Amino acid sequence: MTPEEITAIAAQLVEAEQTNTQMGVISVAHSDITMADAYAIQDAFVAAKEAGGAVRKGWKIGLTSRAMQMALGIDIPDSGILFDDMFFDHGGVVPNGRFIEPRVEAEIAFIMGEDLSGADVTREAVLAATDWVAPALEILDTRILRVDPASGTTRKVFDTIADNAANAGIVLGDKKHSPDAFDLRWVGAIVSRSGTVEETGLGAGVLNDPVMGMVWLVQRLAEYGQGLSKGDVVLSGSFIRPIEAPAGSDFAADYGEFGRVDITFE
Repeated sequence: MTPEEITAIAAQLVEAEQTNTQMGVISVAHSDITMADAYAIQDAFVAAKEAGGAVRKGWKIGLTSRAMQMALGIDIPDSGILFDDMFFDHGGVVPNGRFIEPRVEAEIAFIMGEDLSGADVTREAVLAATDWVAPALEILDTRILRVDPASGTTRKVFDTIADNAANAGIVLGDKKHSPDAFDLRWVGAIVSRSGTVEETGLGAGVLNDPVMGMVWLVQRLAEYGQGLSKGDVVLSGSFIRPIEAPAGSDFAADYGEFGRVDITFE
């Protein structure tokens, strides 16, 4: 894709977010799109958001579960940027109309206590650089149609990556812990919507260990001379399927001793 095409698509994504309307499927309009193109669009979208006053607060890792990777025909996760306007309080309310087609996922959040970078990063280095971990819910949204109305073609991983990895919001839970206080592979959640259990899962659903999701992210960033910064909040990847969040939904994610996360969609 040309730089002009990348810039134009990023502008469409910004407009879609601002107007709560969805744009067409990028991979249909540009069937030759590559992973590099998709991340270039994401970078342009992020730059446009920052030019508008948004402040980076961290990262999200997506497509870490085997089931989601198989559904999209890929074998690696993806990543996106967290901004300051994406954070909602535990027990808070998402205003009606804030998002287009929101969905919710359960994750473990890592809050960095030190900078971390390098292609040779280890699991131990991630834990040493992490200040604390917490239960979290990620709010997904899509500024791109899920299905192209003309062809019936569903969006692909390129569309998701370009769309800032479908990133829209984050809710941190009511507790925070030292990163070595729990075996994060066995940290799980029971996620209910309006009183009905919709999903359950364990941290091991994220690359067999949420910490390895962090390792993957640091290694990917190292390819671009980047890394994690002290204070960054990182969503390490969902261990449940996305749950639709229509208006009027109340979500409760019960992580047992690890904590809980509540959010209401007005």
